[in-house]
Amino acid sequence: MQKENTKNVVGKVYLLGAGPGDPGLMTIKGKALLEVADVVIYDALVSPGILAMVNPHAEKINAGKRRGRHSLPQHQTTELLIEKAQDNAIVVRLKGGDPFVFGRGGEEMQDILEAGVSVEVIPGITSGIAAAAYAGIPLTHRLYSSSVTFVTGHESVGKYRPAVNWLSIAKGSETIVIYMGVQNLPNIVEELLKAGLDKDTPIGLIRWGTRPEQEELIGELDTIVETVEKNNFEAPAIIVIGAVVKLHSVLGMGNG
Repeated sequence: MQKENTKNVVGKVYLLGAGPGDPGLMTIKGKALLEVADVVIYDALVSPGILAMVNPHAEKINAGKRRGRHSLPQHQTTELLIEKAQDNAIVVRLKGGDPFVFGRGGEEMQDILEAGVSVEVIPGITSGIAAAAYAGIPLTHRLYSSSVTFVTGHESVGKYRPAVNWLSIAKGSETIVIYMGVQNLPNIVEELLKAGLDKDTPIGLIRWGTRPEQEELIGELDTIVETVEKNNFEAPAIIVIGAVVKLHSVLGMGNG
């Protein structure tokens, strides 16, 4: 980014986490910011209830990314944030979940700062925690799990050299939470089984977590791919793997 492009900067960019979808989970600070924003550049997974909080006079721009449908390339989104800060006091980058948890918030913040624009991060509740909670799956439990690993499934597992070390994750964590992993689930399951996880390890998929349309699909590691295909279960979904998933049958009615 070129600093000379920001010589007349008047505004500030806020990287705001919208949470997983339920408007009630938006932070008080985040809601107050949306109500006074001049420009809001938002992601595809931001729910209508959250967007309804936006200042009606604000400019709203959809920069959402979904598999196969990219509204704006990443570099153009960042450039747009910097551009909008030239003429607007409050520019909000509204991201589903939390900006710093698989949200590219760190990349955007670095580029914005290098361009000489002021920026602030406002965290949101990440879907890996919230979706599991709404499904009655505690990520930790004294009898089942004392460790959690959050990992992205959005890579070509099994092709070339995967960035995720599934062997270490399988051996080092009692609960595994996978973001953006539905499309790569067959490869992920293969890697985890090769790493030594039992074939009957419980696994749960939570689609549209915390929203009214939330769905859960519970199974075991060695048959979950077939179960997903049989039920036409698609993204967006969080995947939880580990003994804690067994508690879904006991606790899953708690948020009904």
